[in-house]
Amino acid sequence: METEKREYKKTLAGLKEGIVSIVAILNKHQEGELFFGLNKSGKEYKQDINEKYLLQHINVGMKVKGLKRIDVPEISKEALREAIINAFCHRDYSIPQEIQIAIFKDRVEIRNPGNLFGGLTIEDILNKKISKRRNPLIAEILHKVHFVEKWGTGIGKIKSLEKNVKFEINSGFFYTIFPRRSVLEKRKTREKTREKTREKIIRLIKENPSISQNELSEELNLTVKGIEWNLAKLKKEGRLKRIGPARGGHWEVIEK
Repeated sequence: METEKREYKKTLAGLKEGIVSIVAILNKHQEGELFFGLNKSGKEYKQDINEKYLLQHINVGMKVKGLKRIDVPEISKEALREAIINAFCHRDYSIPQEIQIAIFKDRVEIRNPGNLFGGLTIEDILNKKISKRRNPLIAEILHKVHFVEKWGTGIGKIKSLEKNVKFEINSGFFYTIFPRRSVLEKRKTREKTREKTREKIIRLIKENPSISQNELSEELNLTVKGIEWNLAKLKKEGRLKRIGPARGGHWEVIEK
């Protein structure tokens, strides 16, 4: 059953509305699901395809126009569009599974049924830019209606639009994973704050190598556990070394 956080699209014809739905779910709910290959009741949508008829009657003049602006999206709509088209073009149609778009608070996943075709690896498609067509007829149709501009350019285009995108193969699905920009920005901000805290710890230790964790906690207005975490991080990075026992010992700052 469809809800504000779950929608079904029968075919790629619903691409435009599907991407608008993704952006709307991101903005309003931060999590949800979108499925391609299911009808309004959530049941598998089956359609007989006459290859000769499609090739003879396809509307080669069709174009995909810009989508209606809802808000500035966290993830490029063009990148989402390209990933969904790639899923339709390269999926394994012998697997009775729909194409899934899962929306989480920290990422959006497009799940394409089937492994990479022809023995390709993720390294091949990313670094060697090799492309093999599992479904040449569908690829030709998508090319004729200008959904696909040039063979083998989809992954590169996605990466150019969303540099933090990741690709994985898991449980018989090919995953295109878009980290959500707001989460990445929060993580960067949090890491900058932590780095400033660690720099303050280094400064205080230089001033007093015998300073205790409780004293650091009071100076920096952090919990003792927070101080322990940052000290462990500094030791792991090779910036700090403990000399002697916990009681009676001292810290040594390692200059690089």
